Amino acid sequence: MDDRKDKGREGKVGRHGEDLVCRYLMDAGHTILERNWRYGHLEIDIISMDGNGIHFVEVKSRRTPVQADPAESVNAAKQKRIAAAASGYLRQKGFGEVECFFDVAAVIFDGKGTEIRYCPQAYIPMFV
Repeated sequence: MDDRKDKGREGKVGRHGEDLVCRYLMDAGHTILERNWRYGHLEIDIISMDGNGIHFVEVKSRRTPVQADPAESVNAAKQKRIAAAASGYLRQKGFGEVECFFDVAAVIFDGKGTEIRYCPQAYIPMFV
């Protein structure tokens, strides 16, 4: 298969997954502050706020068959990059003391339906 077609298809799956997670978060009372926010070469998929604080959300979307939970791909290195971007976001936007949460949302498309597995406070990064 042509890699460009495959990457385009994966990009559409990822964007659609992010759209669904935004809707999920808004239904849960979040306000979406940013989508695909970039800090240099780093990116955060969704930044939202609710009554508890700011949520930095990594979205992983997959089509079935899924061999492993998509959230498992948010490894320590990825967590460190998201934390660095989050730190940049907080400085750039002038947030003072605010509670921060690092969440992961896995979106699985199986052809018949869609499953969203939302993991609030999926990890606590070590800020350096």
